[in-house]
Amino acid sequence: MHELIRANDPVLLSYAESLMKDAGIHCFIADQGMSVLEGSLGMLPRRLLVDEEMADQARRILIDAGLGGELRDRT
Repeated sequence: MHELIRANDPVLLSYAESLMKDAGIHCFIADQGMSVLEGSLGMLPRRLLVDEEMADQARRILIDAGLGGELRDRT
């Protein structure tokens, strides 16, 4: 899986996730369960992950939606 976004903002992640689903791109929000350990303070970021094969298309979708500044560097 390829990490596209790492953020503490649940609205941002939800929006990005909906863009992926609308495009038919399987995605996964990792580390959601960590809020139980941290006490729901929002200190630990969640990660938006997509299949490696879909990463370029997903990046284009997020950039077109104005979220290019939120993207992690491609490694």
